Amino acid sequence: MNDWLDEINWDSDGLVPAIAQDHQTGRVLMMAWMNRDALALTASENRAIYWSRSRGKLWRKGEESGHVQKLHELRLDCDADVIILKVEQLGGIACHTGRESCFYRVFENGAWKTVDAVIKDPKAIYAEGHSHD
Repeated sequence: MNDWLDEINWDSDGLVPAIAQDHQTGRVLMMAWMNRDALALTASENRAIYWSRSRGKLWRKGEESGHVQKLHELRLDCDADVIILKVEQLGGIACHTGRESCFYRVFENGAWKTVDAVIKDPKAIYAEGHSHD
């Protein structure tokens, strides 16, 4: 029944990179990792669920922040080793820094320049002691 999961070229840790993209604008919001369970649950629950390497557990995006990613479409690349999730980002914030996208720095004149403003202070998003979703 989950034959589609067997078509993925999981890495040696059983993970695949997953890129979350705004389903309307196409903006890349973030990149995270998925294992087999995370991808199966993402498909069945129609919301982004990732594998947290640092915590060693499933991470339902938005479980702490409320910034859930509702799944609109899943895509697999030609080598079957990268997933794209086209999502609706609830709250308009994907990054734990309180920005729309994790990709808020641009390389200019030999340095990284922050070009996106913080939409909401992370301290107001997360309970004390948590640094990110």
